[in-house]
Amino acid sequence: MNFDYTDEQNMLRDSIAKWAAGQYDFDKRREALKSDDAWKTNWATFAELGLLMAPLPEEYGGLGGGPIDINVVAEEFGKALVVEPYVPTVVIGAGALKYAGSAAQKEEHLNAIAGGERVIAFAQAEPKSRWTLHDVATTAKKDGAGYVLNGQKAVVIGGPQADTLLVSARTSGGQRDEKGVSLFLVPKNAKGVTTRDYPTMDDTRASEVYFENVSVGADALIGAADGALALIERIVDEANAAYCAEAVGCMRMMTESTREYAKTRKQFGKAIADFQVLQHRMVDMFMASEESYSMALRATIKLGESDVERAKAVSGAKVSIGKHSRFVGQAAVQIHGGMGVTDEMRVGHYFKRVTMIDSTFGNVDYHLRRFTALNQKNAA
Repeated sequence: MNFDYTDEQNMLRDSIAKWAAGQYDFDKRREALKSDDAWKTNWATFAELGLLMAPLPEEYGGLGGGPIDINVVAEEFGKALVVEPYVPTVVIGAGALKYAGSAAQKEEHLNAIAGGERVIAFAQAEPKSRWTLHDVATTAKKDGAGYVLNGQKAVVIGGPQADTLLVSARTSGGQRDEKGVSLFLVPKNAKGVTTRDYPTMDDTRASEVYFENVSVGADALIGAADGALALIERIVDEANAAYCAEAVGCMRMMTESTREYAKTRKQFGKAIADFQVLQHRMVDMFMASEESYSMALRATIKLGESDVERAKAVSGAKVSIGKHSRFVGQAAVQIHGGMGVTDEMRVGHYFKRVTMIDSTFGNVDYHLRRFTALNQKNAA
């Protein structure tokens, strides 16, 4: 198997790195975070660079790319600590539409995503659902040809920036039944939708979203009613693969920044990089980053296989990368000393980001249990 990136993928990586170096360095990023609207300029740039259209079908304004293209983008975004809602929109929102949307839905929304005119947030988690994708208390009751939604969604990443919500809601069955979950596209400005926006610890933004008698038409339903769980599992696995690649970008930057810092920080008359114990620690950081890269790439490649193989690869990557990113983050902060956790030092920001990634759609413990359950299911 050839693991080399294509010329187009290398050009994509280079264009993102060049943009980040000029427009999204650490200081400019910190300044942009003070504004509620700075992300719009960056989002327009993503559209100009082709990042939003890269994985979308050509017939709907895309470039016909795939998971590897998203892997490339996500890793570079991890290096730059990009906070814009790329994964919720391009991986989750566009993914749901690609796999289950009607021709009219694809025509309307995928073209808008490719052009930077549509931002989608995934309203899936609920206050008591933890990471169980079929634990859905939000209801969508039939009302004529359409539906009426009621309920609450928690920690909706990208909610403040989004204009459209991809909502999981129960159309039949009990709260934890696997059957009976459906997906809807709901305009955020629809009557009855209210949000409470807030920043997360890693400088992204999220919302608590409340639905009170929100009426949507039949055209808001994606795919068949009651049977969206398999689709949700697929797009969440694809999102986790992208987040794993992003974590790799963060780890590589923490390793590089720590190495450079150790060359300049002096103790007992010489650079701390000369101390063998710290050299060993930084080699361990490098190895953890490279192993994580391999796991992220493997998960990305496996996205096209059977549901079980895809899920096992993604959960395996989440477990490995979650453990490695914690080690790399702790080592980076420790080698930087007390400065490592200050707002002025970038390593602390990378550590917060990989911590957030670990807890998104299931942490190490959750995915270890999931991996074990999948193996037992295969063996049965």
